[in-house]
Amino acid sequence: MITFENVTKVYEDGTKALDEVSFHIEKGEFVFVVGPSGSGKSTLTRLLMHEETPTSGSITIDGTRVQDLKRKDIPYLRRSIGVIFQDFRLLDDRTVYENIAFAMQIVGASKREIRRQVPHLLSMVGLSGKAKLFPTQLSRGEAQRVAVARALANNPPILLADEPTASLPPKTSFEIVELLCDINARGTTVVMATHAKEIVDTVHKRVIAIEDGVLVRDDSKGGYEVESK
Repeated sequence: MITFENVTKVYEDGTKALDEVSFHIEKGEFVFVVGPSGSGKSTLTRLLMHEETPTSGSITIDGTRVQDLKRKDIPYLRRSIGVIFQDFRLLDDRTVYENIAFAMQIVGASKREIRRQVPHLLSMVGLSGKAKLFPTQLSRGEAQRVAVARALANNPPILLADEPTASLPPKTSFEIVELLCDINARGTTVVMATHAKEIVDTVHKRVIAIEDGVLVRDDSKGGYEVESK
């Protein structure tokens, strides 16, 4: 499903964000990517979304070598990856329903498809009664649930969550992760970048640990602790 093979990313200022990182994620897995701030987690996320390209090495997603994509094909790759951001990135001038519908409109979904899919997604994330509210009328936890629904709007096989609980209180954070686990149980591959130690230690999923740009641990038993190189 997702393969990094000796991926190195060096920025123009000489910063080496990732150093020969290799791993493979199977279809249907749930994987935490952990590490301290500045470890390379965000770079790894941007590489997955093709917002960055590797300096060397290879990234393959669902059989496609990402760095070989033509510019016109990049949007199709991104449609296969639903993304949940730390800061939600909802449109404040649109209702909850309209925020989710917009994600479908930009890929050409019909009004009929939108009318069917959006209520289903709102029910899935526990927000059936919030469709007509605006993001500013929601709690932070509710706003993140809308972001989850929006990320799932086009049925992507991969869900990428970039620090989705960073600005949430502990109880709400666990509720969001439980929701992601439920989504994963339905067959969606979930990759979650996080520094939330308590969540990683409690939710026993595979952990890929990055430290100073180097993969220092890949452990199917889970647990947060990042080992020294």
